[in-house]
Amino acid sequence: MSRIYYTKPSITEFEIRYATDAATNGWGERCYEYITRFEDASRQHLGVKYAIATSSCTGALHMGLAALGIGPGDEVILADTNWIATAVPVVHLGAKPVFVDILPDSWCIDPDLAEAAITPRTKAIIAVHLYGNLCEMDRLLAIGEKYGIPIIEDAAEAIGSQYHGKRAGSMGKFGAFSFHGSKTITTGEGGMFVTNDATLYETALTLSNHGRVRGQTKQFWPNVVGFKYKMSNIQAAIGCAQMARVDELINRKREILQYYRERIEVLPGVKMNPEPAGTVNGAWMPTVVFDAETGVTREKLQVAFAAANIDARVFFHPLSSLPMFEDRQQNRYAWDVPKRAINLPSYHDITKKNQDSVIKVIKVAFQEANDQ
Repeated sequence: MSRIYYTKPSITEFEIRYATDAATNGWGERCYEYITRFEDASRQHLGVKYAIATSSCTGALHMGLAALGIGPGDEVILADTNWIATAVPVVHLGAKPVFVDILPDSWCIDPDLAEAAITPRTKAIIAVHLYGNLCEMDRLLAIGEKYGIPIIEDAAEAIGSQYHGKRAGSMGKFGAFSFHGSKTITTGEGGMFVTNDATLYETALTLSNHGRVRGQTKQFWPNVVGFKYKMSNIQAAIGCAQMARVDELINRKREILQYYRERIEVLPGVKMNPEPAGTVNGAWMPTVVFDAETGVTREKLQVAFAAANIDARVFFHPLSSLPMFEDRQQNRYAWDVPKRAINLPSYHDITKKNQDSVIKVIKVAFQEANDQ
């Protein structure tokens, strides 16, 4: 059987036509044309006032945190279960990431533990919508309001997710998105900074252009030290075509998750990405978590999937388990859940036959663990 990959983008003649036009004609006066169009399309889809296309989600986070003035001696609270990209900008700015545990059902930051971790040095809380699952934004925003601390949304994995009628990434002080090749919407590499705060937008916009203030009449005159996190016009052209298909692409990811869920959650003690009442899960990465009592482990799953020639990703390791950070094994769910979880293949054109092959591996692993 040919290999089943865990992810790949949906690129059609539409995207190729846009990219070809950008490569052929997108120079000189038209060098920002697709970038502007992509930013506008993202603003409209998300229901936000401002957007800045960036070279990565990491860049969007770095720029946004810098625009908030976060620096040496400051602390930023985030979940211990995350990809390192969320913590990296905090470290680069000289601040300290403070890792707290996750909720056992959504695998997102525990708001009570986030509140308990607040100190006079706390300058932000980052809410990461993991795998398309949603953080408890009402609770987090209330905490932010209570303590005067901005809530930032890392929505890298959550295009298409909605929280009580609001798009993921649109609720916090600012949001950041990823358009990496593995994501629902892609530009190859790329990201987006979004906000409804006019002052923060102007600061971030200045930082995004090597510190040159919009409207500055002196040529090549930066007012502050800024960044170079721009997206290219050709990348943005692909993004424009993808955004024209955004509903189709999100719906397809949701179909894939639902097909898995209906066939996997029949197993006792096995759960997938939740979708609480009033929310929509964008379903970027279908993920299976086994109760400890099932006896199914990450290692057993990796062996089983490798034998079936299927790509399956491990659940993120706790950041505090990495060598560059301080060990925080008291974050028990962040340390325990990855040991009995796996991400499943979910590329847009995956067939039901391919999904059935994935499901078979899950069911056999479950049965073998229960027979022991």
